[in-house]
Amino acid sequence: MSTAENAETVFDTVIRGKRILTGAGVVAREVGIKDGVVTAIEPLGNGLQGKEILELADDETLLPGLVDTHVHVNEPGRTEWEGFASATKAAAAGGVTTIIDMPLNSIPPTVNVAALEEKRDAARDQAFVDVGFWGGAIPGNKGDLRGLHDEGVFGFKCFLLHSGVDEFPPLDADEMEEDLEELKTFDSIMIVHAEDSRSIDRAPQAEGDQYNKFLASRPRGAENIAIAEVIERARWTGARAHILHLSSSDALPMIRSAKRDGVKLTVETCPHYLTLLSEEIPAGGTAFKCCPPIREASNRELLWEGLQDGTIDCIVSDHSPSTIELKDVETGDFGTAWGGVASLQLGLSLIWSEARQRGIPLEQVVDWMSVRPAHLARLTGKGQLALGFDADFSVFAVDDAFVVSAASLHHKNPITAYEGKALTGVVRRTFLRGQEVDFQAPHGNLIRRGQI
Repeated sequence: MSTAENAETVFDTVIRGKRILTGAGVVAREVGIKDGVVTAIEPLGNGLQGKEILELADDETLLPGLVDTHVHVNEPGRTEWEGFASATKAAAAGGVTTIIDMPLNSIPPTVNVAALEEKRDAARDQAFVDVGFWGGAIPGNKGDLRGLHDEGVFGFKCFLLHSGVDEFPPLDADEMEEDLEELKTFDSIMIVHAEDSRSIDRAPQAEGDQYNKFLASRPRGAENIAIAEVIERARWTGARAHILHLSSSDALPMIRSAKRDGVKLTVETCPHYLTLLSEEIPAGGTAFKCCPPIREASNRELLWEGLQDGTIDCIVSDHSPSTIELKDVETGDFGTAWGGVASLQLGLSLIWSEARQRGIPLEQVVDWMSVRPAHLARLTGKGQLALGFDADFSVFAVDDAFVVSAASLHHKNPITAYEGKALTGVVRRTFLRGQEVDFQAPHGNLIRRGQI
């Protein structure tokens, strides 16, 4: 749309500000929105006309809505752990406007079309942000994969060891390779929880309230062996593979090598691996338990290096909540507590707080948390503030600070590994397709692969 045409157009909404994060960086712009889509981006002062005008404060930056491709919503079946209403409110409050839900820990898991429909029925009319779905790859459901793909899942998740829930059993490496061959026929992707069960079976048992014992029970070697297996099976088949929640920095050299070789491999990590340290986890601090585990300070620094050199592609939450009872907060036993960190609402502030101390600009943070996750899921209309993209935004105050309190978070069970942590960067408002999220009336869509 030309400037002359813009002068005659009345947009549904126009947002004006000195700090708008576009493909040109953080610049002074006016953004015109029509029918939920960005249809004009002009220099500030061009006078775009809108039925509604939003003027950003000088301390506010307009960001594209984040895309979180790793969220466990757990509904139906374990809605007491989390649900679509609470999870998507938490997402919106953290500037996340699109989530893709994992195929477990719901009952039934999303391993066939009937189960996908159950999940969509549960999510419908409850979503405060847009929601898509991963399918699951388990022993015996190879024949269901194409049907799930045709029904719009964004790819398929498998485990290489026990998933933590009996209804989602793991694949062995040969089964994973067979499924990779199948996925290649319709250009889908396998996302893999890569830990080796044999290594963990031979490791010391996790029990009691000392975190170092739990850390020893999930050694880096378990990740390294499993990631090597994924790399080689992806190499042999030519299929796309994605390593979930990378925690072991030891694996970075072989990931770099595989990417140089042209293996179709992508990798994510999570805020808890980039902001927390095993040395600081208190006795009985089961809110910090996740699998693979939070590791040492030296490991964390290497993960940041892996992000900055492009070995790691993106940052997503792996929001995996449970009830407080399942976290065994009373006993503080790391051996029996559920493994998962609830962080969906906090990811942007967590990563920005760390990144700015390292001299990493906000544009890079958004690239890791929005642009690249959207690319992973092939969401062509999400993840950027650009012409033709959905008008999904957050208004972010980069210098505001707050102290985390579980009681103030939207996710269902008030427990967080970040309780009492001081963070920088506050999401003041969130917009989904040009409409502000009010946390009262859900207007999120259920999205499908290839649709957006």
